[in-house]
Amino acid sequence: MRITELNIYPLKSARGISLAESPISAEGLPGDRRAMLVDPSGQFITQRELPQIATITVRAEQNGFHLSVDGKGQVNAEPSDARIHATVWKSVVDAAVATDDVNNTLSGWLGRDVKLAFFDEQSSRSASLEWTGNDTPVTFADGYQILVTTTASLAALNENMAANGEDHVGMERFRPNIVLETDEPWAEDRWAALEINGIRFDLVKPCARCIMTTQDQTTGSRDVPSPMKAMGRLRMSADRRVPGPLFGWNVTPRGEGAIAVGDVARVLEERAEGWAFKRR
Repeated sequence: MRITELNIYPLKSARGISLAESPISAEGLPGDRRAMLVDPSGQFITQRELPQIATITVRAEQNGFHLSVDGKGQVNAEPSDARIHATVWKSVVDAAVATDDVNNTLSGWLGRDVKLAFFDEQSSRSASLEWTGNDTPVTFADGYQILVTTTASLAALNENMAANGEDHVGMERFRPNIVLETDEPWAEDRWAALEINGIRFDLVKPCARCIMTTQDQTTGSRDVPSPMKAMGRLRMSADRRVPGPLFGWNVTPRGEGAIAVGDVARVLEERAEGWAFKRR
């Protein structure tokens, strides 16, 4: 079992960046979800309500990010001295804000009033203790440091879609950080911990999926094949703590180091039972 993809998403909900290798820190892959769009009150904005965020290309710069949208322009965004209380689900983060000219440019691109928030040295946030078991830092991700998916599970999902007359989807729909090449679909439901290049990764919570999986991850279009029906047929959680269709696992790293595409992943621990699913 080897790593086939490493990805980061510097601006939450915007286009990702593929990597050949990456350091691993307590926060996950450095550079992941370090910026986020918010409304004037600080509430986070994602593709769920604004699909065109998928059209934004991001490149990290020394003090911020270079952002661009085809046909609309580009802008260099750096934190200003202003700050905002940025809300991600139930978390409130003290975040830096981009300058007014950058925020105005982004608002023009997206057709609504937005601000760009930065997770900087003054910002702090922790993943849920209910699932991680101890205090672990996380940036603007939905809740946890790393998302892991597997090739065999995607193949099984696409096989079900094909059997039901639906077209296939790619792994980019699920926005993973680490993709593992596997032979057995859904084996990850039994994994409690992995080891990659001497680093322990705990699989702490399955990932419930939303409307973002139904959107093209470069255009934001929803006029594309959707995996939601297949996930409903195969992967509807029976555990009320994590309702809805599941694909991939949220992972918390328990060490630091570096990993690369091609690295071997080894199962360290397994759960006595897999996750409970509704049967149809």
